[in-house]
Amino acid sequence: MPDKYDFLILGSGGAGLSFALRVARYGTVAIITKKDSAESNTNYAQGGLASVLDQQDRFEDHINDTIIAGAGLCHPDVVKMVVHEGPDVVRELLDWGAQFSSKDGMLDLGREGGHSRNRIVHAADRTGKEIEQTLLTAIDDHPNIRIFEHHFALELITEHHLGRKVTRRESDISCYGAYVFNTRSDKVEAICAKATLIATGGVGEAYLHSTNPSIATGDGIAMAYRAKARVANMEFMQFHPTSLNIPEASSFLISEAVRGKGGILRDRNGKAFMKDYDERAELAPRDIVARSIDDYLKKTGDSTVYLDVTHIDNNILSESFPHIMETCRTFGIDIAADWIPVVPAAHYLCGGVLTDIDGRTSIHGLFCAGEAACTGLHGANRLASNSLLEAMVFSKRAAVKAAEYIADTHWITGVPEWDDTGTVNMEEAILIYHNKQELQQVMWNYVGIVRSNLRLERAFRRTHLIYEETEGFYQRTRISVALCELRNLIANAYIIIRSAMSRKESRGLHYTTDYPLPVDEARKDTII
Repeated sequence: MPDKYDFLILGSGGAGLSFALRVARYGTVAIITKKDSAESNTNYAQGGLASVLDQQDRFEDHINDTIIAGAGLCHPDVVKMVVHEGPDVVRELLDWGAQFSSKDGMLDLGREGGHSRNRIVHAADRTGKEIEQTLLTAIDDHPNIRIFEHHFALELITEHHLGRKVTRRESDISCYGAYVFNTRSDKVEAICAKATLIATGGVGEAYLHSTNPSIATGDGIAMAYRAKARVANMEFMQFHPTSLNIPEASSFLISEAVRGKGGILRDRNGKAFMKDYDERAELAPRDIVARSIDDYLKKTGDSTVYLDVTHIDNNILSESFPHIMETCRTFGIDIAADWIPVVPAAHYLCGGVLTDIDGRTSIHGLFCAGEAACTGLHGANRLASNSLLEAMVFSKRAAVKAAEYIADTHWITGVPEWDDTGTVNMEEAILIYHNKQELQQVMWNYVGIVRSNLRLERAFRRTHLIYEETEGFYQRTRISVALCELRNLIANAYIIIRSAMSRKESRGLHYTTDYPLPVDEARKDTII
């Protein structure tokens, strides 16, 4: 018999953990995480959580900043709702025990690119870790919550698994839980649930250079897509302008807040070049900064630019960026005296599983929050530090609707066991590694910061070949996490490429040399 829980949560980042705390009063909760419970994109978030808390700030200003950054694709009703509910979720985090940076007894509110006011709630430069640990502590020993570490979600259970053919044109599809691979027992188990939340994060691992941890393989988005859920705006991948450009420093980003404190981007000769691209210079939205750096590197032939904070008081640096200082020091860089070598890297996906204003997807009983979701908040470009805000607000709203949903939902019966007949164990790790490496290179070269019709067509052809090879291998091979992650990355790459090919304009994070200007007629969501 399958395990049964009222609520099943796929992912243990801020969205998933806060959802668990909120719904635990209504029933039993299972949290599935493929690594340790603290390993998530939330844990790596340095900057903070944007919210209107200062008396000099206004909701209208935060709304306006978000919409400007979103390049015409934000849903105004969603932006207004999220911004207005922001202060409440900050207070909730404080009630749960979060220790945010303060000054003179008040929250020390920072400022980042694209924001017109200081409104970034932060815990020095480890805000995500503080939120993650706060939520895990609150969950610890909760009688209704169980965390399954080292479990990998494979497929959402829908009518498809109950013997009914499901097509993308149907509107009456329900989710009943998921098939989950226990990596320690090497067995696939069915976990049934009345309500399921996807909170699996983004897909940075699809690219060669990424600030994301290695777990960011778009598993939830791929599962939802295979289950016939709607997915939207996947062409909008945000590239963080400043990742540490040292080979050994994989996935380490230099926070937006460093530029907010006065950091200056320079070339190897010391020229501060950002004013050549935008009057806001280093405080321009990150898509403009990333594209400017990319263009400057291509024009000069250099492999890196530098972030200079040597003019900032050392006490301010040590108080604001202790983690960045310490990490750079391990690579021989004293940021108080040395310029920091940086390059753009894939950072945040603004698209994802399409949801309504309450986190509901197009599949009954399936909810989504965090980076895996496309809620309408970010539009074509995410404003800095709106991601943790979005995750907390939508997990709260989804929890309310999920609790209502299970009250009128009965348990499903007849869920079959996972069928792996005809598959064999094969030691072909090299094939998986090479296919992943090739996929990342193709995505970086052809579907990166600057795109074109020719690049996208090449990417489409090459990823299709990788898909065919990997899918054939999957059909005849026993389950492994590495193989399933590759399969999910390919699915996400396909959706990103297909979405990018369909957008005949440049808008926000999607820039193509064939259509360099935005087009009013194209100002709509890309729904797959």
